[in-house]
Amino acid sequence: MPEPAYDWDALTEEATDLLSAFIRVDTVNPPGNETRAANWLGEILQREGISFELYDPGDNRATLVARLPGDGSRGKPLILLNHTDVVPFEREHWSENPMSGLVKDGFIWGRGTADMKGMGIMELVSFLLHRRHNLPLRRDLVFMAVADEEAGSAYGVEFLDREHPELLDCEYVINEGGMGGTEVLGVERSTINIGVSEKGPLWLTLRANGRPGHGSVPHDDNAADRLVRALQRIQDWKRPLQPAPEVREYFQQLHEAGIVKDAPSDEVLAEIAEQHPRFKSVQMNSISLTTLNAGVKHNVIPAQATATLDVRLVPGYDPDQFVDELCAVIDDEKVEVERVFASSTPPSRLDTELYEVMTRTAKDAIEDVVVVPSVSTGFTDSRVFRRRGITAYGFVPVLLGPDEAGRAHGNDERLSMDNLRLGMQILHATVRGICG
Repeated sequence: MPEPAYDWDALTEEATDLLSAFIRVDTVNPPGNETRAANWLGEILQREGISFELYDPGDNRATLVARLPGDGSRGKPLILLNHTDVVPFEREHWSENPMSGLVKDGFIWGRGTADMKGMGIMELVSFLLHRRHNLPLRRDLVFMAVADEEAGSAYGVEFLDREHPELLDCEYVINEGGMGGTEVLGVERSTINIGVSEKGPLWLTLRANGRPGHGSVPHDDNAADRLVRALQRIQDWKRPLQPAPEVREYFQQLHEAGIVKDAPSDEVLAEIAEQHPRFKSVQMNSISLTTLNAGVKHNVIPAQATATLDVRLVPGYDPDQFVDELCAVIDDEKVEVERVFASSTPPSRLDTELYEVMTRTAKDAIEDVVVVPSVSTGFTDSRVFRRRGITAYGFVPVLLGPDEAGRAHGNDERLSMDNLRLGMQILHATVRGICG
């Protein structure tokens, strides 16, 4: 059966309107309130005659799951995974209202356009096209819009994994965790990343205890002083580069494409790390100090001081080993190290049918594009599927230019209508390639 002719102009206009409206659905996490997004998506599906279910662990944190049945002849389902929550923002640093969904100068503006309501709309459009055109499916196609990804997924995919594991039973997952760009390493060349692995989050709280007192009488047991000394030792800690096999493969393929001049030896990778912070992070156990709190009054020495560290471990690194190493660096029994959240998973393979389909559809759509496997510095919900042995890829097939790149979690986040169109076209071709 030949594929129908799609009116991509009309679909881009529809998707733009949908994304603009989706941005206005307030799901800033905390507190999340993702039931708002689930209900909004549910109304769209209902109008299209598609049934769905909501899974709510409480506190207005629902996840939506919809399924289009296939005949099963090509195997288990494909899940189109997206999360509906977004991170907070500082309004004073934005040029436009981050909750407006403004369409201006060819861009949709707002928190979540890149991470990841934009991808959610691309997935939704492909899902709707299957219903509208009654496209044959040789495996089930599942649209899954989950809560709470930005805060560790306790109310989202971790809840599903614990309470409704049957929903995660599939062969493939397409999710965030791999995007494209118009340049890489300073070289202008269209590149699409397929996320096959990610660094493991290890969120820690440091807590220093000491003796309170009057600020006019300094002493050697000031909790804030103790914490500052511990943090300075951490800042001075020289950790080695430890590139995972997937990282080496990424640079090897960039080398073969002529983007990286030299083969990725340890020396070449170290040189790249020094010049590019993101590529340094992906090769080492990174530590970011994210909050620092102490004291109750200007003239009171505090009894306790706390700091939070956002640690990201290279794929496969043992969190227990890292905490032991960190405690040895701090070398102070009065500084406690508390684990808040930790996760790590194996990578997804590169030799699957879906990986081949994603590569082919991207190359069909973009002239001279380089498609490479990548490791994400951030974590995604794919980790929950990967630890179940399910193949999950980050595949947001857009080409971010300088006006869009690096704005996820930052200021003036936006996505171009051209990228929305490109992403829909490649994603839908991919879904048809693996399900049709």
